Amino acid sequence: FMPLENNVREFLNERRFAVLATVGADGLPQQTVMWYELQGDTILMNTARGRLKDKLLQRDARASICVEDGYRYVTIAGRVALNDDQAVAQADIARLARRYEGEQADARIANFQQQVRVTLRLGIERVVMNGF
Repeated sequence: FMPLENNVREFLNERRFAVLATVGADGLPQQTVMWYELQGDTILMNTARGRLKDKLLQRDARASICVEDGYRYVTIAGRVALNDDQAVAQADIARLARRYEGEQADARIANFQQQVRVTLRLGIERVVMNGF
């Protein structure tokens, strides 16, 4: 585990997008743009059950995210814990929707409630930073 400095936490707490990289069955990376939230020493994300990243993370929990602002960026690598308890996963995607869409989140949340959701918690094992 690698602790994050306060200036890096502030950067991650701003409304930005993460690029999540997972490991494909052939060993090649698969990337997806994600909503995220820094919660203590984990990165919270959420997806619909059955998506490629969900399947890949069930097979291999190793992942990384990159959050950038031009040449200033943070890359975090670790292992993802999956939680498909629907009370937890639905609350998490609703919180992420409000973080990213504010007042316009309600319609999106209603759509998410029709899906089986999975929460992804990325543990922080390695951090690479530039521009801090």
